[in-house]
Amino acid sequence: MHKTLIVTNDFPPRPGGIQAFLHNMALRLDPDRIVVYASTWKHGEEGRAATAAFDAEQPFTVVRDRTTMLLPTPRVTRRAVGLLREHGCESVWFGAAAPLGLMGPALRRAGARRIVATTHGHEAGWAQLPGARQLLRRIGEGTDTLTYLGEYTRSRIAPALTDRAAARMVHLPPGVDEKSFHPGSGGADVRARLGLADRPVSVCVSRLVPRKGQDTLIAAMPRILASVPDAVLLVVGGGPYEADLRALAAATGVADSVVFTGAVPWSQLPAHHGAGDVFAMPCRTRRGGLDVEGLGIVYLEASATGLPVVAGDSGGAPDAVLDGETGWVVRGGEPEEAADRIAVLLQDPGLRERMGGRGRAWVEEQWRWDLLADRLRALL
Repeated sequence: MHKTLIVTNDFPPRPGGIQAFLHNMALRLDPDRIVVYASTWKHGEEGRAATAAFDAEQPFTVVRDRTTMLLPTPRVTRRAVGLLREHGCESVWFGAAAPLGLMGPALRRAGARRIVATTHGHEAGWAQLPGARQLLRRIGEGTDTLTYLGEYTRSRIAPALTDRAAARMVHLPPGVDEKSFHPGSGGADVRARLGLADRPVSVCVSRLVPRKGQDTLIAAMPRILASVPDAVLLVVGGGPYEADLRALAAATGVADSVVFTGAVPWSQLPAHHGAGDVFAMPCRTRRGGLDVEGLGIVYLEASATGLPVVAGDSGGAPDAVLDGETGWVVRGGEPEEAADRIAVLLQDPGLRERMGGRGRAWVEEQWRWDLLADRLRALL
């Protein structure tokens, strides 16, 4: 693999799925052949300290820009070109194609031989807007390969590209650390600490934002409780929607059956997945298709943990589920459908075991980080 400059806004300690994707991929490449150019997480002494501490722990070089949001401005482009030359990089990986991929031609002129840009859910949104669609087309022409998360995102992005760029697209989803996410991940300890004991638990692990569908799960609880009276919903994660969700649980009369953990460190997420009997996140598409689930790696992490999953039908979420085998896909925003699927699973240990086992096997076959890192290494 050529020495590679990774250019990204999405990198830890900033939290999020894309950030975890890039970090996990970078850790599986040769650290002597990686340089990361990333934005600063946030201003202020605490943010700078957290960023500096994280960067110092990495086995590769991390260079931070002074801004919290990299944009393809002349200044940022000059900095990226300078890093490419300073470190002798011959390949570039844009962690998110839009908008940073617009720097591709300048980096090519500076000596980059291979340029790869990864697309996520937001590029599928760009493909719907005339102005952004033209920029996406330029990004496709200025790179060697655009990667896509799944068939949904490919089908939305490819029509915005030239035929030549569309033909060069390659499937590169995030992977799952099957050694961290596994059936013995520590869920019993989390249950004991939260006082859930032997109660049937549906768990949702995600940032608390409207698209993810935690409100749908809360609205589904009265119907679930009618069939499974001691059921509990475990909501894992933090985010701007938390106060609304707590208020909804109280207004719906199910506050005693909904447990909020708040934000949880990544190292504790496998155990929190394992605290559930069923994983449910009935995500939905919002804002006319601009706010859409790109893939939903949490479904695969739950599968690796041995849980059946109930997923929403937003965007590429169904790509992370074998419908009827590892779980079910339901219509996002439909509490009744989600409730019925969750209740059936909570009442049927044999069905949970079969679906969870199939999900674990699927992750081991197709979604391991080492397999996907090999694919990225070949592209670079």
